[in-house]
Amino acid sequence: MWELGVRDQDWITGPELAPLRRDFTLDDLRTEARAAGVGATVLVQTVTVAEETPELLALADGSDLVAGVVGWTDLTAPGVADELARLRELPGGDRLVGIRHQVQGERDPSWLLRPDVRRGLGAVADAGLAYDLVVLPGQLSACVRAAALHPGLTFVLDHLGKPPIASGALEPWASDVRALAALPNTVCKLSGMVTEASWTRWTLADLRPYAEVVLDAFGPGRVMWGSDWPVCRLAASYEGVLGAGRALVAGLGVGERRAVFGGTARGVYGLSPSAGVAPPHPSPKPSGGCGRLRWTS
Repeated sequence: MWELGVRDQDWITGPELAPLRRDFTLDDLRTEARAAGVGATVLVQTVTVAEETPELLALADGSDLVAGVVGWTDLTAPGVADELARLRELPGGDRLVGIRHQVQGERDPSWLLRPDVRRGLGAVADAGLAYDLVVLPGQLSACVRAAALHPGLTFVLDHLGKPPIASGALEPWASDVRALAALPNTVCKLSGMVTEASWTRWTLADLRPYAEVVLDAFGPGRVMWGSDWPVCRLAASYEGVLGAGRALVAGLGVGERRAVFGGTARGVYGLSPSAGVAPPHPSPKPSGGCGRLRWTS
């Protein structure tokens, strides 16, 4: 979430992203999350600006909705361990559960393997935090190597590693995801799928092959659903993305669905056991496709 009067989001450019060029506040999130039956969420950084993480922690402080924050800090800085400790001392610092960097924007496909970055990843592990991976498919091989080199750090693959859903291609993405999943310190978010598909014509059939690869490779106990709100609004509402997620895991057992819709996140991020989550009730059956899905019971 962001307020443009506080900080510009310079990645929101062009007419396609125009719906995102407005403020998105905790009140906005609360309205949509409550309507969808979601009781708790994790806020994730949006820009590589040091001031954003304290702001997100302050939002989380005392909130009954924000159970955790995945923030940002400069992993290449010599004092990264001290900075993580400082963040922990801020208001809401007890809600810091992970760190993320927009690796997808780095030109070096092996950025995660640089010595200075690896030192930073070690500090994240020492702090007991998780590390979220926001990467492109071509960077997945470096993710595999990084996760192998840091067995004490849990790596969370955001948005399935951004597979080319719009084109329908599975390889080499699927093989690389399976290689990552073979490492026990890795987890995958079932998120960001609708915006990798056609924003106006996506269907569950488009998403299903990618969800099945992830669920088969990681297992439900290492998969967590994510809304990717408000970016998801380019292709679907919060409730629509949640409905699609429930439909995609409808064949799983109750306990497995509980893991996807809360248990995995609580374990990986160390969230309070009482943190509310989307209930794993039976998924509705879709009666129509695209971003404006209609659901019938």
